[in-house]
Amino acid sequence: MTDRESLHLFTVSRDGNCVRLRLAGDWIEAGTVSSVELIRACTDGAGPEPSQLFLEASADLRWNSLLASHLFQLVRHCENCAIAVDDSGLPSSLRKLLNLALAVRLDPGPRPRSPGIFAQLGRYGGLVREEAVSLLRFVGELVLALLNLVRGRSQTRLRDLFYFIEQCGPRALGIVALISVLVGMILAYLGAVQLRQLGAEVFVANLVALGMVREMGPLMTAVIMAGRTGAAYAAQLGTMQANEEIDAVTTLGLSPMEYLVVPRLLALVLVMPLLVVFANVVGLVGGAVVASGMDVNFMQFLTQARESVGLGDIVTGLVKSVVFAALIAVAGCQAGLLSGRTSAAVGNATTRAVVYAIVYLVVADAAFNILYSVMGV
Repeated sequence: MTDRESLHLFTVSRDGNCVRLRLAGDWIEAGTVSSVELIRACTDGAGPEPSQLFLEASADLRWNSLLASHLFQLVRHCENCAIAVDDSGLPSSLRKLLNLALAVRLDPGPRPRSPGIFAQLGRYGGLVREEAVSLLRFVGELVLALLNLVRGRSQTRLRDLFYFIEQCGPRALGIVALISVLVGMILAYLGAVQLRQLGAEVFVANLVALGMVREMGPLMTAVIMAGRTGAAYAAQLGTMQANEEIDAVTTLGLSPMEYLVVPRLLALVLVMPLLVVFANVVGLVGGAVVASGMDVNFMQFLTQARESVGLGDIVTGLVKSVVFAALIAVAGCQAGLLSGRTSAAVGNATTRAVVYAIVYLVVADAAFNILYSVMGV
């Protein structure tokens, strides 16, 4: 056996293919030895490539994390060179720290191949199928809850209904008025560019009236309510899910669908047509303001709008509003009830409610327009 004194902090000895590294002294105050020195001292000695490294410490060893870092580099080098390492001679605390560092893999290995396009399409198809099944299940339970309400067997409380009506009705008038008057002005400006070339500025009233009553009034009001009320429903029910309040409601023998969802749905369905009528009126006012700049006074605008809009046009918009309200309530309540129990899950549920509601609205609006076209309405 040969001994070689590299520094007073460590001693390296070799017996055949076995190398013994003995650590001693105060590594906290000195700290002058590098990982490279330890690696060279243990592996560059005379003789064949070592096959085993034994680590041990003397009783006077004082160490900190810097020594653990050096030993970590040494052990990694030994792993790359297929040298077995025995650290049983180290203090237990140093050994635990070293093992904790070695537990982290430096090379995660080859990255898994990304699935092909057909695999991705199949996965997306499965997700769409799951969402469709979940939506149908939710709608079925909601229909049963509404049937119980009609039969007088529901657990829905009327005072909750009045509360949600006040929440999604009067409190939404400000934002609905702002958006509607701007939409009316935009429609009037768009029409004025072309109608002024023909000297038919008075027909701006027809454009604004029909556009607001049949399309923009119901759709823009629904989009506003999706971002305002639909998100609120999802956040409320998602927070209740996170706080286990919905579990408590179920434990008390109450139906979450009847107790929590039905009053929100009915409130929005009752309020939405009124908001649409309000949006239509405000939109006409915005259009009249623009028309006044084209020498069309308010009475002319009002007369032309009244002649261009019939009862059927108003009814088509109100029918849309009722369906839009139901879709918004379904999207918000479903997202809230299916939310996880963390704050991040509640945020995701709120986002999902708004996105799904807007998708439902666009699809439903397109379906209504096709149906009205076929019916000649």
